[in-house]
Amino acid sequence: MISVEGLTFGYPGRSLLFQGFDWHVEPGERWAVIGPSGCGKTTLLYLIAGLRRPTKGTVRVAGIPVTRPRASIGLILQDYGLLPWATVRENAALGMRLGRFYARKRGDDPARPYPPPDIPEERVDYWLERLGIADLRDHYPSQLSGGQRQRTAIARTLVLEPSVLLMDEPFSSLDALTREDLQSLVLELADELQLTMVLVTHSIEEAVFLGRRILVLGRAPITQARVIENVEAGDPGYRGRPAYLARCTELRMALAGG
Repeated sequence: MISVEGLTFGYPGRSLLFQGFDWHVEPGERWAVIGPSGCGKTTLLYLIAGLRRPTKGTVRVAGIPVTRPRASIGLILQDYGLLPWATVRENAALGMRLGRFYARKRGDDPARPYPPPDIPEERVDYWLERLGIADLRDHYPSQLSGGQRQRTAIARTLVLEPSVLLMDEPFSSLDALTREDLQSLVLELADELQLTMVLVTHSIEEAVFLGRRILVLGRAPITQARVIENVEAGDPGYRGRPAYLARCTELRMALAGG
């Protein structure tokens, strides 16, 4: 589903983050990506989402080179990315309405990166109901808790029916109970919709609970993938098992270079 081959990338005036980097994600897999600050975790998501272009190498999603954002690649950000002047429902419908706008502007291009223009309005209401925020549809982001804002951002993404879900530290600013509730919700939705999921996180515990495979990034430039297998991830009782603590220890050692 995601294929990164020979990736080289660095920001102007800075050292390379990736150099000849290869990484592959199979359909339906759930990955966590973890590493020290500044190692390129978020940049890797932006490259997959088409918000950045490789200096060298290719990034493909579903076999198609990523050259610009596509509706089939959903991205959920740490700061929610909500329009402060729009209601919950208007924010959730934003991607759908952008699809209609670009359809009018550019015509019906089968290779277009934008959402299809015929998404029914009812899909917005379905996801607001499914995510438990239907009664907040007329509220503005400033009236919402952090968890409610993130549910709105999730609804906006799922309305477009993506096949790949990218998340950049989506739960880091939430309290512990809200964070665990949304983690479980995202896992449930990923299984239900058969999404391929890549989560960037700074939290060892979150990476181990959510990622059935964990990509450990070291100091830049990154030249090869270090992968930790974690097949029990997502099981509701996993956090209380010795295997969970052992995997956390293994990941902590990997991050420390052990």
